[in-house]
Amino acid sequence: MFTAADLTALGLTLQLALFTTVILLLIGTPLAWWLARSRWNYKFIFEALVALPLVLPPTVLGFYLLLMLGANGPLGQLMAAFGAEPLAFSFSGLVIGSVFYSLPFVVQPLQDAFTNIGRQPLEAAATLRASPLDRFFTVALPLARPGFLTAIVLGFAHTLGEFGVVLMIGGNIPGETQVLSIAIYEHVESLEYANAHVLSAGLILLSFLLLLTIYALNGRFRVLRL
Repeated sequence: MFTAADLTALGLTLQLALFTTVILLLIGTPLAWWLARSRWNYKFIFEALVALPLVLPPTVLGFYLLLMLGANGPLGQLMAAFGAEPLAFSFSGLVIGSVFYSLPFVVQPLQDAFTNIGRQPLEAAATLRASPLDRFFTVALPLARPGFLTAIVLGFAHTLGEFGVVLMIGGNIPGETQVLSIAIYEHVESLEYANAHVLSAGLILLSFLLLLTIYALNGRFRVLRL
C-alpha cells in the first residue's frame, strides 16, 4: 500500500521526469540536428561527450555535479552572488543532474532519426525555395517523428529510475528531493519489503508500458510508410 510519503515521492518523480524531458527536447533537438548534419571532422568529440553518461558511474557524475552546484562550486557561488540558495539538495538541482544523466537517451535517438532522413528530401525542398528553417520544420521534423517518440519515452523512463545521481545531488529530503528510487531504498533499509515491492512493481509496470508504446507506435509508423 502506498503511504503519504510514497505518493509525494511519486508526484515528485513524475514532475522531475516531465521537466527533464521537456528541457532535453529543447536542448537535444538542435544538438542532434547538428550532429546528424555536420561534416566537421571532429564532431566525434561531442558525440563522445553526449554518450559519456552511458558508461560513467552515476555516483561519479553526481559527485562532480554536487561540487559544481554546491555552495563552494562555481554555480553555487554564482547563485549566492544573486542572493539565491545553492542548487545542491534542491529540486532544481535534481533537474540539472537528470538533464546531464539522461542526455544520451534523448540526443542519440534524435540523431539517428535525422541521419536516416537522408539529404534527398531536404534537397528536394530546397529546390522549391524552402528556407533552411522551413525545411527543418516542414520536412525534417515530420520525418523524424518516430525518433522523437523514442527520445521522449526513453528520456522520461530513464529519469524515473535514476538513483545514484539524484541521491548525490539531492540527498533524501522528503517532499523536496526524495524520488521513488530513493523511497524504495529507504523502505529496504527499514526492512519494509512490502512497501518496497509495491513501488518497485509499479516502476517495472510503468517502464514496460512506456517501452511497449515505443515499439507499438514505431511499428505503426513503419507500416504507414509502406
